[in-house]
Amino acid sequence: MTVRNAILGLLAQQPRHGYELRAAFEALVGGADMWDVKPAQIYTTLARLEEAGLVSRDSVEQDGGPEKLVYSLTPAGHDELAGWFRAGVATEHQRDEFFVKLMVSLYSGEADPYQVIRAQRNRLYQDLHDLTARRNGVDGRRELAQIFLLDKSIMHLEADLRWLDLLEARLDDIRRQPLPQPQVRPRGRPRKS
Repeated sequence: MTVRNAILGLLAQQPRHGYELRAAFEALVGGADMWDVKPAQIYTTLARLEEAGLVSRDSVEQDGGPEKLVYSLTPAGHDELAGWFRAGVATEHQRDEFFVKLMVSLYSGEADPYQVIRAQRNRLYQDLHDLTARRNGVDGRRELAQIFLLDKSIMHLEADLRWLDLLEARLDDIRRQPLPQPQVRPRGRPRKS
């Protein structure tokens, strides 16, 4: 949803073609290494937005080249964008790949869960180092918004590191608990009464 709504917002600023939208999105988020959006995703999203009546497209002739498709926001697109601005953003903190990896290591016996935690901690420290270096290189007079985005990412990494410490301290307690089991449901068609 974010790329979709960001496209609507960028078109609210001014009509643009697909390449301009991709470049504007990457500039907005601080570059492709912060959030890489592929050209195919931009064009697929534009097609869906057009199909939904949220954007319209016009062909613009170019000197000596093929026509360029320029997209504009429709009144329905403005309404959709306004709804997005009014709503909060759901986080996905509970869908955590590392947590699943750790639980599988605990219950499968295929890996040392303490080593899994150490590997994750090393990765987080490397990410923290990289983001801190990047943040220190940002010009606060021109890119204050990027500093705040990087600060948020740094704070999340610091919180994840504290969480790993708590998890490691209680890992043996977790290991002693029974493995979560799926609820058994009868198979086949229900019996007729």
